[in-house]
Amino acid sequence: MWVLGLVVLMDNVDQSVIRGMVQPLEHAFGVGDFAIGVLASAFVLVNGLVTVPAGYLGDRVHRTHLIGRTMAGWSVLSALGGAMPTFPLLVGARGLLGFGQGVSDPAANSLIADFYDLGRRGTAFSVQYCMTFVGFGAGAALGTVISSPVNSSNWRWAFVVSALPGLLVAVLVYRLTEPRRGAADRAHVGVADETGVGSPTRTPLFEEGVGRFLVDMVRGLRTDTRTILKIPTMRYALVGVSFILFTVTALSFWLPTFYQRQLHLSASRATALFVALAVGAGVSGVLLGGRLADRLTDRIRGARMAIPGFCLVICLTCFLVSYLWLPVAPTFALEFVGFFAASMSIPALRAGLSDAVPAHVRGTGFGAFNLFSVIFGTAAAPSAVGLLSDLFGHDLRTALILVTPPAYIGAWLLLRARDHIERDTAAIFTAVIEAVQADQARTAEREGPAEAG
Repeated sequence: MWVLGLVVLMDNVDQSVIRGMVQPLEHAFGVGDFAIGVLASAFVLVNGLVTVPAGYLGDRVHRTHLIGRTMAGWSVLSALGGAMPTFPLLVGARGLLGFGQGVSDPAANSLIADFYDLGRRGTAFSVQYCMTFVGFGAGAALGTVISSPVNSSNWRWAFVVSALPGLLVAVLVYRLTEPRRGAADRAHVGVADETGVGSPTRTPLFEEGVGRFLVDMVRGLRTDTRTILKIPTMRYALVGVSFILFTVTALSFWLPTFYQRQLHLSASRATALFVALAVGAGVSGVLLGGRLADRLTDRIRGARMAIPGFCLVICLTCFLVSYLWLPVAPTFALEFVGFFAASMSIPALRAGLSDAVPAHVRGTGFGAFNLFSVIFGTAAAPSAVGLLSDLFGHDLRTALILVTPPAYIGAWLLLRARDHIERDTAAIFTAVIEAVQADQARTAEREGPAEAG
């Protein structure tokens, strides 16, 4: 859990380092807010394009080795970003980093679901996702400290420094033990893992050639995707989270610049406020959210979708009010509550998706979740807000107000999903029991003739 959390930490440090050096980058390349938004979106867009095929791989190969190798590669790519001489090349380099999270995220979430059973998944995801907020804050702070002053080229070193620890984490995750797929689900219904069913953790992918593998992957993705889209919880969650993440990504990316431009704070103070939100509200909220996700599962109908739905309504309302020309103190107080509420939703949502999707397609399931989130949510958010800001004379306040209301639709869809998640979860455990019983029956049939002989 902690090692996979470090993967999330390094990924978010790499992403968030740009948040802390918007002005130095604009000064160095002579670009505006829209271009910086495109720079942030390039990463997210590539992430979305690769995440479903990567989830397919994660369901068929040794996941810890897959993540370890991917981390090593993305650390090198992140460091190379500091050597890019032009803005288009920098956008291209940052875009390639999207392969990192696109590959690691579905496999890591699948691993968490196999390491921890239904009663502990909320807490497990909460500890892992604490690192998301630590990474947000650490990346922004690193970018601000290293890239100062604005007219220097120090920003190049921020990419290098942010990437180096990723190589150590790659070694740690590579050495993790690989659990059998569905191990935690079988344990939850009292089945010893040695009698369980599931695909092997090692599969020779290219036995019949790369061409045959690609054909099989396309067919397999179609089958797995149909399986996932038949799950009502996933249908509501895929669409709902797309609405929500568009707004959440937009506000989280532009908040440090909002503090500088609209509240007239220095770069260091703006970054300090953002770090306080990300680490203070984010870490405490995600830890509490994980405990609630586990404790309330059997007490509240559809708790693992209800908690995110209600928490996100609170979050969006707090942020929307905070944009209304308030002084610094009440603005920060409202956003602290909003960030706390948003972070509470993460463990329950992740655990809910793990509960509703069968183990053999969880990697593809999380890949599909990421794809919808990226294509219809996070990819366009930074650049859309940047464009609105440019249209309104660099007014981020107006831009953020305009992109917030649609996220209420997403929260409503998650609340609709609560009507289905318990049936979807029960169906998985029923299938596990039936598969075990069928396996035991086949074993008995084989042993019967042998004993008679």
